Amino acid sequence: MEKYQKNLIENIRKQISSWFETEKPQDISNLEVYRFLHSITGTAGTIGLNEISDVARYLFHQVKEEDDVLWAQKSLRDYLMPLLSLCNVEETNEISTDQTMTKSVLSSKPLVLLIDDDTTLLMFLKEELEKHNMMVIAISELDRAILSLYDLRPECIVIDVYMKSKLGFDVLTHLKETMHHQLIPVVMMSVDNSKETRIKSFQMGADDFVSKPFDLDELIVRINRQLERKELIDQLVLIDELTRVHNRKYLLNIFEQLKNDTKDSFSLAILDIDHFKKVNDTYGHPAGDEVLKSFAQFIKGKLKTYESIIRLGGEEFVLLLPKTNSLNAKIYVEELLKAFSQRIFNFGDEQLKVTFSGGIVEVINNDKPLSEWLKKADSALYEAKSSGRNCVKINNSEQKELYKKLIRVGIVDDDPIIRTMLTEIVDKIQEETIQLDIKSFKDGLEFFNSDWYVSDDPYVIILDGIMPKMDGLEILQKLRSERKIDQYLVVMLTSRKSENDISRALQLGADDYMTKPFNLLELEARLKRLIQRLK
Repeated sequence: MEKYQKNLIENIRKQISSWFETEKPQDISNLEVYRFLHSITGTAGTIGLNEISDVARYLFHQVKEEDDVLWAQKSLRDYLMPLLSLCNVEETNEISTDQTMTKSVLSSKPLVLLIDDDTTLLMFLKEELEKHNMMVIAISELDRAILSLYDLRPECIVIDVYMKSKLGFDVLTHLKETMHHQLIPVVMMSVDNSKETRIKSFQMGADDFVSKPFDLDELIVRINRQLERKELIDQLVLIDELTRVHNRKYLLNIFEQLKNDTKDSFSLAILDIDHFKKVNDTYGHPAGDEVLKSFAQFIKGKLKTYESIIRLGGEEFVLLLPKTNSLNAKIYVEELLKAFSQRIFNFGDEQLKVTFSGGIVEVINNDKPLSEWLKKADSALYEAKSSGRNCVKINNSEQKELYKKLIRVGIVDDDPIIRTMLTEIVDKIQEETIQLDIKSFKDGLEFFNSDWYVSDDPYVIILDGIMPKMDGLEILQKLRSERKIDQYLVVMLTSRKSENDISRALQLGADDYMTKPFNLLELEARLKRLIQRLK
């Protein structure tokens, strides 16, 4: 019986591949879909795949044989997802379809960054902390950890004092300024529980110290306490610690006040420092912090008393300009751009001039929430970036096209059912301000033989651990050796039980991993968070 079950699922796999993995999207005839479901309904029940048979029967009864219609690939993929999920679970038990956690719960999980070169401990802590409503990124390379801090903006960092290549104190020195400005709590761990080590940890900015070996329950409580403390501080503080201008929490308050207090329209602008990541990469993050502080204080010094500047996050800022229509706001912001671009920053022996791009929307006094106006301004901002940066654009009611940031998402897996399911998951993450270019590959050779992976766009690459010809570890190693380390976020999906394989993935620079079986909603939430960090 098992032989026939495997044969049926293999036939389903072949059909899925022929429908969804053509070079050019092609519509599928309704009769094909009807016959496909009819065949599965009868065969699956006969050979003991009762759940598959029940789902196929339900889907089959929704399709009419006589309907002369065509299915678009995406519509058919959406329609067949319940069946594909069951086929995958039935054959390999690789993916959990347990949906007990909602998307809102998953997306609200705090992000904890673990830094330790002991990969066994990293894997253990990641698994245990994620049981307690945390999203955990585990990193064994110190240099990569420093880069990840700026990209991921975690709610808490747990770092070991003693590591092979450097002391945790050395890493703490690199991170101290950023952690201070962003109010990120840090928990230090060490086998050395001496008074000297503990005092030094606190002197250098650690918020807690845990000695090894530690009691796991106590560690979880202490990390949760730091997360609660950060959440409370974030709720109370309205000033961004680094730039000394208002933060995002203040934005909602002042925006609602403006809408309620005035009958006139006003303008909202989003300003984004051009090529800011290049500043960090070339001159270091302290130089990037200096640019942010200088920019914020420059703009603040030019504003009238009733105007506001708010740090939205990263290198993005919002201007609220009461009594100003969009055309006058554009002239105003262009004057700010011209003046700021003349400033000279000195970093060692090098000098640098910095520009910014701006997107403006005129806010009409109606019931639209802040998020809608931010999206409109964001769309104009991306038009400015697409026009070469160093300019300002307006979003008005005539604008048809949304300008979006392109993020490429690659799925490399040898199973067409898995590729189809992962494509569906990623496709759900589409947002107004980003455009996802999703492409799947059946193996590493196909991936590297394409020119798709060599652009300058940011990437998220989802790799299966075990594949013929070139497995996920080999792809990861080749990718890290050939391409920019911070251009690619890599997520490993593995069913391997060997700790050595996961350990190797961490050592090679995987940004995250999930072991099978995994929850589809959790995978979606995790990928969404990683993609949003690239915006």
